[in-house]
Amino acid sequence: MRSLNATVSPLLLDAIGQLAEKDGISYENVVRAVAKLSALFTKERTSLGRRYLDDPVLASAYLQYFLPVNLCKIQLLLDEMPILESSERFSVLDLGSGPGTGALAVLDWWRERKLTGTLSVVAVDNSSAAHHQAARLWDHYCRLASVAEAKLHTVEGDIERNAWSREVGKQTGFDLIILANCLNEIPRDHRDPITSRTNLATKVLSLLAPHGTLMILEPALRETSRALHQVRDQLLQEQRCTVYSPCLHERNCPALLDRDDWCHEERAWEPPSGIQQIDLEIGFIKDALKFSYLLLRTDGRTIAERSPNTFRVVSELRKLKGDRRAWLCNEQGRSEVGRLDRASSAANAVWDQCQRGTIVRIEGVKREEEASLGRIPAEGTVHIVRPS
Repeated sequence: MRSLNATVSPLLLDAIGQLAEKDGISYENVVRAVAKLSALFTKERTSLGRRYLDDPVLASAYLQYFLPVNLCKIQLLLDEMPILESSERFSVLDLGSGPGTGALAVLDWWRERKLTGTLSVVAVDNSSAAHHQAARLWDHYCRLASVAEAKLHTVEGDIERNAWSREVGKQTGFDLIILANCLNEIPRDHRDPITSRTNLATKVLSLLAPHGTLMILEPALRETSRALHQVRDQLLQEQRCTVYSPCLHERNCPALLDRDDWCHEERAWEPPSGIQQIDLEIGFIKDALKFSYLLLRTDGRTIAERSPNTFRVVSELRKLKGDRRAWLCNEQGRSEVGRLDRASSAANAVWDQCQRGTIVRIEGVKREEEASLGRIPAEGTVHIVRPS
């Protein structure tokens, strides 16, 4: 697993720090605003206004704390996407872009990967203040990195409406479209929000290039994650797309069978020092990146070859007395599998390395009649297809 210290590049942190200094918001006010935004994003979601980034203090807090965090999540998923083929241009549409989180994540990732050609990003948001901050960050980063082959175009508009699509639609065939932490807000008070969000995703999918990817990133809360699972199921039922990742099937999401269940990612990282300091002030512990996501495509490509013996780990590997268990998911649904320590062998030793998000192939699982728990025997084999 790659270090996320490298993802939040020193260059990007420098650009964020210099712009935050120019904003002139005191550190104490930033800390209070981070605590306020955190509450609005989690416990007080119904009080979250659509234009909170118009507030200079909240915007500065988002810039210094939430932008690097969300940027890391996007870059994790950029690394998970299929390897880009050589092309003259990599085109991106960032919807609900805020201060350019997705745009900057791609810019930083594109530069560090030394990809050829030019980068073109269209960012759509209803806040002119957020666009202004995004443009400042983009320009400052490009100056620091001496990047001349990357262009940012901002479009002011509410992504629930159609005005943005008329302007953006002039440039179809995007290689990547990002919907990061905004689908859950569209709209919260509608009588059928899942259908409304599915309709938006359907519209967005029509703007993809044949080889393109739609990246949907949402908070790892139960409510927002389950809503994303429902949007996924509706898109697949209508045959609008297929899932590249994280799912290893196109059947209905089995996490929706239990009302208290949901599927999300948890990836380890080491926060930048500025975020660590704010965490100390507030009492937060942000030792992992938590989120729910979908990478959707229209060409049928998948992250791993699908089979009844290939699973994605959808829980932590629980270390019990003499036993190690995890929940797995594939086309057959969700199932719990464990391996007793006394059954450990060279053939199944990598079971100990599995964690949430690992894709693994397991042969020889035994399940007693009417037992819900499957067992990996000593002669069973475990092979990691893709680490998390």
